[in-house]
Amino acid sequence: MTHRCKKSSGLWKIVVWDEPFFQGKKHEFTTDCYSTPEHGFSTVGSCKIESGAWAGFEHCGFQGQQFVLERGEYPCWEAWSGSNAYHVERMCSFRPIACADHGRSRLMLFEEENFQGKRAEMSDDCPSLPALGWGSSTVGSFFVRSGAWVCSQYPGYRGFQYLLESDSPAGEYKHVREWGSHAQTGQVQSIRRVQQ
Repeated sequence: MTHRCKKSSGLWKIVVWDEPFFQGKKHEFTTDCYSTPEHGFSTVGSCKIESGAWAGFEHCGFQGQQFVLERGEYPCWEAWSGSNAYHVERMCSFRPIACADHGRSRLMLFEEENFQGKRAEMSDDCPSLPALGWGSSTVGSFFVRSGAWVCSQYPGYRGFQYLLESDSPAGEYKHVREWGSHAQTGQVQSIRRVQQ
């Protein structure tokens, strides 16, 4: 059974600028932004997360490479995409992560799709699945019991990021293609809880 989350259960605030280093046009958001061009920004040049955790996306409509944005300052695109497999110089949509609950997060991972094969359960961050004894460089499926998690392609939370949440879709991620529109490989070698 997954822990259901509600958007009203927390407060979120992100401040964005259309130029790097907090310059240019500025706008504050407390809810989803489906398309920055609809608000007069071709892309986000810099941002500050004042409360809550946010998911940023390369393209409008919450598509493309994902970025997990936790409380703090992101003065330029390298600050949110610097450890990804390729550098993404744009962020055109973003939304709050309602299920971020660092203290009570639980996740099950499976070696094969559809919750088959070897499995492991996690309730803490893991900078290296291979060091933990996970025999494969890939994961086939996930079941998020509670909270929100960031899975990274390489050890040390590097490479592509995949955001997994207990309220989307019922915490079940049966196939790689359900991890996000940019997911093309099941390679996951580090996992951490999203900080609220």
